[in-house]
Amino acid sequence: MLRHAAKSAIQSRRARSIGQVGRSLATQSGDDTKKPTALAKIHLEDGTTLVGKSFGCHEGAEGEVVFATGMVGYPESMTDPSYQGQILTLTTPMVGNYGVPDRKTIDEYGLPKHFESDKIHVNGLIVQDYSHHYSHWNAASSLGDWMKEQGVPGLSGIDTRMLTKKIRENGAMIGRIEVDLDAPVPDFRQLQNPNLRHLVDEVSVKEKTIYGKGNPTKVIAVDCGMKNNIIRLLVKRGVELHVVPWNYPFAAEMDQYDGLFLSNGPGDPTMCQATINELEKAMTCPDDKVKPIYGICLGNQLMGLAAGGKAEKLPYGHRGQNQPVLNHQTGECYITSQNHGFVIDCTTLRPGWKTLFTNANDGSNEGIAHMTRPYFSAQFHPEAAAGPTDTEFMFDTFLDACKKPMDKITFPVRAPPAPRPDVKKVLLLGSGGTSIGQAGEFDYSGGQAIKALKEEGKEVVLMNPNIASVQTNMDNKSEFKADHIFFLPVTPEFVEEVIKKEKPDGIVVSMGGQTALNCAVEMYKAGIFDKYNIKVLGTPIDVVINTEDRQLFDDRMKEIDEKVAQSHTADNIEQAVEAAKDIGYPLMIRSAFALGGLGSGMCYDENHLREMADMALSTSPQILVEKSMKGWKEVEYEVVRDAYDNCVTVCNMENFDPLGIHTGDSIVMAPSQTLSDEEYHMLRNTAIRVVRHLGIIGECNIQYALHPESLEYCIIEVNARLSRSSALASKATGYPLAFVAAKLCLGIPMTEVTNAVTKKTQAAFEPSLDYIVTKIPRWDMAKFENVSREIGSAMKSVGEVMSIGRTLEESLQKALRMVDPSVAGFQPHERFETLEDLKKELGVPTDRRIHAIAQAMHDKSLSVKEIHDITKIDHWFLRRLENIVDHWNEMEKVTLAEMTPELMLEAKKVGYSDIQIAGIIKDGSTEDSVRTKRIGFGIEPVIKQIDTLAAEYPAATNYLYMTYHGTENDVEPSNGGVAVLGSGAYRIGSSIEFDWCGVSAIRSLRKLGYKATMINYNPETVSTDYDECDRMYFEELSRERVLDIYNRDKLDGVIVSVGGQIPNGLALPLADAGVKLLGTSAKMIDNAEDRNKFSDMIDEIGVQQPRWLELTSTDSAIEFANDCGYPVLVRPSYVLSGAAMNVAWTDDQLKACLNEAANVSKDHPVVISDFIEGAVEIEFDGVGKDGEIIAAAIHEHIENAGVHSGDATLVLPPQSLSDYTKHRVRDAAKKIVKRLNITGPVNIQFVAKGTDVMCIETNVRASRSFPFVSKTMGVDFIEAATRAMVNEDTSDMDLPTLDTRNRPNGYVGVKAPMFSFTRLRGSDPVLGVEMASTGEVACFGKTKEEAFLKALLSTGFEMPKKNILVSVQGKLQDDFTHSAWQLIEQGYTLYATQATADVMKKNQVPCTLVAYPTDENSDRPNAIDLIKGGTIGMVINIPTYESKRLEDNFQMRRTAVDYGIPLLTNVQLVKVFADAVQAHDRDSGLSPTTLFEHYQDEKSGDAWTNPGEFH
Repeated sequence: MLRHAAKSAIQSRRARSIGQVGRSLATQSGDDTKKPTALAKIHLEDGTTLVGKSFGCHEGAEGEVVFATGMVGYPESMTDPSYQGQILTLTTPMVGNYGVPDRKTIDEYGLPKHFESDKIHVNGLIVQDYSHHYSHWNAASSLGDWMKEQGVPGLSGIDTRMLTKKIRENGAMIGRIEVDLDAPVPDFRQLQNPNLRHLVDEVSVKEKTIYGKGNPTKVIAVDCGMKNNIIRLLVKRGVELHVVPWNYPFAAEMDQYDGLFLSNGPGDPTMCQATINELEKAMTCPDDKVKPIYGICLGNQLMGLAAGGKAEKLPYGHRGQNQPVLNHQTGECYITSQNHGFVIDCTTLRPGWKTLFTNANDGSNEGIAHMTRPYFSAQFHPEAAAGPTDTEFMFDTFLDACKKPMDKITFPVRAPPAPRPDVKKVLLLGSGGTSIGQAGEFDYSGGQAIKALKEEGKEVVLMNPNIASVQTNMDNKSEFKADHIFFLPVTPEFVEEVIKKEKPDGIVVSMGGQTALNCAVEMYKAGIFDKYNIKVLGTPIDVVINTEDRQLFDDRMKEIDEKVAQSHTADNIEQAVEAAKDIGYPLMIRSAFALGGLGSGMCYDENHLREMADMALSTSPQILVEKSMKGWKEVEYEVVRDAYDNCVTVCNMENFDPLGIHTGDSIVMAPSQTLSDEEYHMLRNTAIRVVRHLGIIGECNIQYALHPESLEYCIIEVNARLSRSSALASKATGYPLAFVAAKLCLGIPMTEVTNAVTKKTQAAFEPSLDYIVTKIPRWDMAKFENVSREIGSAMKSVGEVMSIGRTLEESLQKALRMVDPSVAGFQPHERFETLEDLKKELGVPTDRRIHAIAQAMHDKSLSVKEIHDITKIDHWFLRRLENIVDHWNEMEKVTLAEMTPELMLEAKKVGYSDIQIAGIIKDGSTEDSVRTKRIGFGIEPVIKQIDTLAAEYPAATNYLYMTYHGTENDVEPSNGGVAVLGSGAYRIGSSIEFDWCGVSAIRSLRKLGYKATMINYNPETVSTDYDECDRMYFEELSRERVLDIYNRDKLDGVIVSVGGQIPNGLALPLADAGVKLLGTSAKMIDNAEDRNKFSDMIDEIGVQQPRWLELTSTDSAIEFANDCGYPVLVRPSYVLSGAAMNVAWTDDQLKACLNEAANVSKDHPVVISDFIEGAVEIEFDGVGKDGEIIAAAIHEHIENAGVHSGDATLVLPPQSLSDYTKHRVRDAAKKIVKRLNITGPVNIQFVAKGTDVMCIETNVRASRSFPFVSKTMGVDFIEAATRAMVNEDTSDMDLPTLDTRNRPNGYVGVKAPMFSFTRLRGSDPVLGVEMASTGEVACFGKTKEEAFLKALLSTGFEMPKKNILVSVQGKLQDDFTHSAWQLIEQGYTLYATQATADVMKKNQVPCTLVAYPTDENSDRPNAIDLIKGGTIGMVINIPTYESKRLEDNFQMRRTAVDYGIPLLTNVQLVKVFADAVQAHDRDSGLSPTTLFEHYQDEKSGDAWTNPGEFH
């Protein structure tokens, strides 16, 4: 009795109309907003009790506990009458982000504008994280305040994934929210099941109400709990709607109306017997009295019951916004919003009825129709709100029937698909070498495409010179590989030759980035595809052109009245200036047919515009001059469409940074966090409309600018191909976009493609995420002098990380640590000295902006409002960051002994690492002490799955992450197996080649029968693909997290030697913590990485090395340098890609170098050594087992020592080394491998001059040359290393050993670096001992020259047509003369600066004298003008440390790069280039046909490996 009285009181409070609640509007929460602290419980009838934080009304409630997987729309869902009597669990991890709109706002129909009824209908709300801070232009209060007004309790801090799985497995159950923590667990036998109540009677109107009075079409609507949006949609379409109670005797009045509508509603449909009886009367009327009947949700069930069917209760119902539904009449698939617990069994319907819709996931009925009369229904919600509006057309179908009741019910039928392409052999274009804007994501997408094509029985020809990519593998470790692989430039000429040779009948161009797309567009315009009768699979090329050509795209959008920013296209500078007069400054320019925003940027005045346009038009045929929308939100959607016009949005993402920063350089969150249901679905609907109108088939990406204070938006662009965002979206959702897109390219409907994660559902669905993904870019701008660190519309990042957490705080802090191990999390880093510096950083962002925000919050120097005003970053994001700092402030007050379990857990939930906590607490501590304390509290992370469907369906995936927001692990411990540590974010020095090594290791382990675990966080990689390993942990590569995984899964061992420097750096910390490292011991790794120990060891074993000294003081270093003579080399320990490694030529340079090295290598020694000028650099790649070499390869650099090995051009087998030199290399390698007792991969670097062969470095790990060596040698060195590390036999691998000679034989491989200097404005494109390249390519030929030329062309190098500008430092000019003469003989004209021209003249080499850039008064043509004007086809500029005209040299190099002119800066490279041009006659010898001749003559016995593999 007391419970009933309390319940009545709550109901009476809740019954107040939303419209009557008056309050002041607040679009954001204030500084004084307090987070919930009171505890409450929820008891479930299966005996489970969960404790969380109470928000909303702090009172008890009971109801049926259900879950909904929608990611937006909580105000709409909570006011849906269908939830009457239920406690709603939302699977989306953070709820309340955008607050709640004004309750007083009434729409034109007299209804609450933003809600689905006049009150909250759920009895309670369960969430994982309640966002007490909110921000939205349309908000009036927080979610909690609204629930308090309505008397509805909420509970946060609950493991909603665990709860969802419980409901999924046991069915919906009764639960009670209890705020009295001492109250006993309720007796559930005494609690009323709400399904036994007449819920429809509780929510139905009590008397007839008319909406849209006077409208022409009259419809009677039976209100069983009708949502407001149904009323809106019908009245908007010209209906006078007579809404009547559920038990109204409507059958007798049917002649007064044009149609009957049956609404949604809660509960058991069999309780509405009065409605069923009336329906039976209406349905069985004479033919001349028939009126259309349309039912939604409960209305569908009532129609089914009236048609003689039976209703069944689903175990847990369908509640969400992503349910795929198949239309039996048209074959189409729709994405629908649903909220129901019962379903009709169609087998029990009377004759004359048929199934109209079926759920594509579980096969349950989703709608029925009469075979002859206009009676039809939908179990889903065409009115949406919340959710997608894909089926809103059903209201039109119903109203058409009302006008013509005797006509058959018909639905809009999409145009029939084109016949499936009948192709047997498919050419796939790859993206080439990795560069800024085009990295490993295309290895991932291309590999997925090959897998999909092979599954469909197609023969695949791959063209990709990226030797380090997994997709160019030819071994048998992968089930799916290309049948033929061409390591050749992806250019129209070479592609045409491959077409002639292989005769494919189809081509895929959407998986190779902008390289493949631009190549395909050029070939399409030239008629090549028609000439050879090749079908372009997927999106047609004319559609690609419509998206890439800015004017055509604008025109296509205007055809459907879509919104694009005010803009004009320009083909020249003057057109751009004229366009600017109309648009006004500041403005944005964008290049057509460009990648990663290349050539784009903000322009603030005419001079700036002229400068930017000049450079942009040098590399692109067209630019767009566009109105600036800086400060707007940037949002993107990944969209998939098939040939049958089924279309879904797989992932939406929101940039943390407002518009103005390229999305590749932005912090990005998935799913969006600050968009309301209205905004989310407005942009989703637009995306689908645009993609359908354009005619895209496969996958694409659409980007928007969204006004932060209204519904105004503009479409920025559509990428009609797989993009970097596509890889991120695939990993963020678990939906394999490239795999699905490749299937769709073959004309397969997505309804026939299985969801590879669940193995049960199909690809026509939209993933629901019950976690938040954060992507943060990785920049390496500090490596380049004079490069502005500012980030803007042109992408500069070299890689990215992706972290997964259950709150923004947890996800963001993880991501920050992933970007750089030196970053502890969201806290000050590289501090700004003054407030002015801090404000400048916030206003003009660089790669340090997130750290500036952290400093402002930690120091309390700026408020959230002030930070927002400067950055325009949404208040909600800033409040979540503030929450991280608030926890820091709490921890600062306590010692480790005083740390409570509650404080420790909260710290871990907001993403603090153990080592961070150790540094924050009052007494200072160690990582191990904090870890011990935490585990003593029983606080350990739980493992959760990424399953695409927020736990609604069981998942067969081992795609995992760890979180402290949970009480249950999704998977059991693996109990054994080997973990491979991946390479982390791509960066200069660690790119796709280390991912290749990681993939090779895990594939080898699985082939050997071991359980393989991968730990990595790079979304662009193949290694993070869930089906590559037995367990994929998308997690930090930190001591803490590796230990968490190692201990929980009881692993047999960890491999640290295939992922580059980050795993290698973990060797000692992990070994010290008791982790079993497989392969070379941590101590020996340290002996190689520690420069001092290594140099000592080399002396000890009698291997020659340059003179060296450990740095103890600047004075001793200068004394050493003067003793041995300059130049000297400064080398820090434990660094990647030569970070802070420098050659010093003077005392002053040496002092500067020593300071930089000491900063980089604070905890490890710095060594100074003699730098050997003019020496050849040689590398040894090998595999050791117990100190003996079992695999060996020697390759040489074309460039002399002084160019970092990662930037050098490699040749295998070496072409210029004497047998003596190679003997010395083998002998030294043998001694080093023995001394370090190496088991696993090893890379040793040497310099050779005369009879001296000196060791300069040993990496006891895989190096970036391992893929090149493995593929050139025809045997996988990493497989051999993996076998050695797990003590398996390698005798069957035919490994090249120290005794092997003449392997390879008959061909040469050349690996060339890829640079991204074009994107790094201001950088000097000259090479040194610190690495600058972002990727690599490799090609093969009969000779070094042939292979070199192909490799050079593969980097994007364009052969000069006529004129070459040369400017060479004095001491090199005589050497250069020989190359210059070769170029003259090949018909080139040389232009030379003064000093070079003088030597040329003396040596009788003809040339034209030009003025230096700074010689503005000269009457001779200026070198810069000739480059900019297109007169010059290539620049050769070779400086040395003795060069005097530094500014002139820099300007020539930089201008060449800015204007897309080929540049050579190394005298050895120039020599090989001249030899190659001479060997392959410039006019005829460089044609692809000639370069193919050695293939045509190839006999199977001479093939490199198998005739069909290496080309």
